[in-house]
Amino acid sequence: MAASTVELYTGALMPLLGLGTWQSAPGEVQEAVELAIDNGYRHIDCAHIYGNEKEIGAGINSRIQKGVVKREDMFIVSKLWNHFHEQEEVKPAFMKTLTNLNLSYLDLYFMHSPMGTKLHKDQSEAVESSDVDYIDTWKEMEKLVDEGLVKAIGVSNFSVAQLERLLSACRIKPAVHQVELHPYLTQPKLVQYCKTNGIVLTAYSPFGSPDSPFVQCDKQRLLEDPVISAIGKKYGKTNAHVLLLYHVQRGVTVIPKSVCPERIIQNAQIFDFSLSDDDIKTLEGLNRNWRSAKWDVSGLPSHKFYPFKED
Repeated sequence: MAASTVELYTGALMPLLGLGTWQSAPGEVQEAVELAIDNGYRHIDCAHIYGNEKEIGAGINSRIQKGVVKREDMFIVSKLWNHFHEQEEVKPAFMKTLTNLNLSYLDLYFMHSPMGTKLHKDQSEAVESSDVDYIDTWKEMEKLVDEGLVKAIGVSNFSVAQLERLLSACRIKPAVHQVELHPYLTQPKLVQYCKTNGIVLTAYSPFGSPDSPFVQCDKQRLLEDPVISAIGKKYGKTNAHVLLLYHVQRGVTVIPKSVCPERIIQNAQIFDFSLSDDDIKTLEGLNRNWRSAKWDVSGLPSHKFYPFKED
């Protein structure tokens, strides 16, 4: 059976299964977090840009206050949004997240992407590229570790070349890299690079984000793929179970998002079976380099640090 945690190079144990909270609306997400914790989840993935950290914090703290968990039992993650890459903005953005979550520290803080952006002066909804270098942003994040505000820092949506550049310049190595991963986007070069360099991976959009407004109409259907269904049938499991265990069994943390009580509970039912080596090979054979989150809005593909140019 698959392990339930993976050890970071810092020595911390990170739960392999977490609750994702993107698109989890205020009014729903607090109950989802409480239910998840009640059912054994100890890893909650958040981000400033999701706009729901106050409710997530309320859910976490309600379970701490009721004695369901202790703070040290939880692994709480958030992310620095693109608008706050300027060096003087990093700590205030972090502290805003910490205040919203009503916590005294985070277990992991990601740079949400290597691309700094800023709001257009005349259009509140428009964004434009910033010239700030993610290396400089990272140096400010390192100071958060020094101050004891966060136990580990990581990156998200970086390319291999960007990781190489960061590793050559950093004082504190990224502990985790959060990227889109699933059988339609296996990213073997990136996976191997992180493994070689002791960087744990977190897989977002493990189901291909079927409900995302940003996914094309002809989106792929991992949850309906007959090859994945055939594997699940062998074990009496669903496509979702197979897709989650595909990551967990390889030591990749995964953060399925849901506010549906039944799905939150069902998603955790993956530690009672194992995929065979042939199953893993079959799943990897489905790769088609299909990315659901292309970050292709607001002119980002022209950003000098756009990470998917290697695709």
